Amino acid sequence: MSRSGKPFILPPLSPGGGKIAKFMFPKFSRPREYITDKSSPGTDRFFIIIVTILALFGTAMVFSASYAYAAFRYDDPGYFIRRQVVWLAVGFAVMFLSSRIKSDFYRSAAPYLYIFTVILLVLTLLIGLVGNGAQRWISLGPITIQPSEIAKMSLVLMLAKYFSDYETEALDRRNARNSFWYGTMYPCLIMGLIIILVMLQKHLSCIIILGLIGLFVIFISGVKTTYLGFFASCASVGVTCLAIFTDYTKERITVWRNPELYKLTGGWQTLQGLMAIGSGGFFGLGFGNSKLKYCYVSEPANDMIFTICCEELGFIGAVVILSLFALLIYRGFSIGVRISNTFSRICVLGLTAKTAIQTLLNVAVVTNTIPNTGISLPFFSYGGSSLVMLFLEMGMILSMSREAQIRK
Repeated sequence: MSRSGKPFILPPLSPGGGKIAKFMFPKFSRPREYITDKSSPGTDRFFIIIVTILALFGTAMVFSASYAYAAFRYDDPGYFIRRQVVWLAVGFAVMFLSSRIKSDFYRSAAPYLYIFTVILLVLTLLIGLVGNGAQRWISLGPITIQPSEIAKMSLVLMLAKYFSDYETEALDRRNARNSFWYGTMYPCLIMGLIIILVMLQKHLSCIIILGLIGLFVIFISGVKTTYLGFFASCASVGVTCLAIFTDYTKERITVWRNPELYKLTGGWQTLQGLMAIGSGGFFGLGFGNSKLKYCYVSEPANDMIFTICCEELGFIGAVVILSLFALLIYRGFSIGVRISNTFSRICVLGLTAKTAIQTLLNVAVVTNTIPNTGISLPFFSYGGSSLVMLFLEMGMILSMSREAQIRK
């Protein structure tokens, strides 16, 4: 409800349309036209503050959670934190630069980024690095990237571009054919191509995240929910079948149901993580005082870092971390729903939802609420490509926040 007592309704989508060739390959204007001028409204300061706190907090926890494992594996306690600090600096620079670029540039670049992402995913299947039975990484000299991280952002941008161009046809309730094809079928095909390529990499967690992001973006665009519900049901059945009948995921589900029976094999990580969460108590053991990070919790600085946070900072620390994420997500949605531009609104809401989905799934995994699928915690988990991509997305939200009619 708004302050006036009237129900809050998202701004109506502006009329659009156009040929597919123009949609896929838009013309770029002069580069200077995409840089914000000094007279444009400022970016959202509250959002910047939350992002900065989360990033610095996460980096501190990477140091605390990683130095024991780094000393054991690399004989260098600072192995992970030095790299993380470099990526953090790069991330802040990327966020600053991306926040200075107008949304028109992102709208024009969306199809090219989508095509580039598809090429990267194909190359990953052909020449990608193999690890733990999966092929998800590409090595570019000293840098290793995970194209599936790029795919999440690319999907949001592409769907936002699509609905900003074909909103008239997609929301045509009087024409069932247009509503079905433009509102549901074509967007699902855009989403499906990336999901299939990720599925071939045996990356179930990313498939789930991409599917949830895509369905969320399609839903907030305003299309007919009957068709969307049908496609969502079919997708749920497909993912369930994939999980049940694929040996890799079937084994994880079996371990998830009874981790105690596999405490020396597949259930080790889950049980040690739960022990770390429980041993933190209400106030925690103190920053740097975790005992289970000494080669008990597997990959303590990556997917399981939240368990170390709970052990060292306790219930209070866990609440603080989740509250910071809640503030970030709330502010992101507050920005998004008050943007009248279709592309920018969908982008902000979609990118915010992506952060929310990934945070919730990571917490669900480490608490054994869902099977262990290897999902990183935004701003906290160690990793260069995922951190830089996250900062790029935050910069895009900041750029588009100039279009939002809210108090800064």
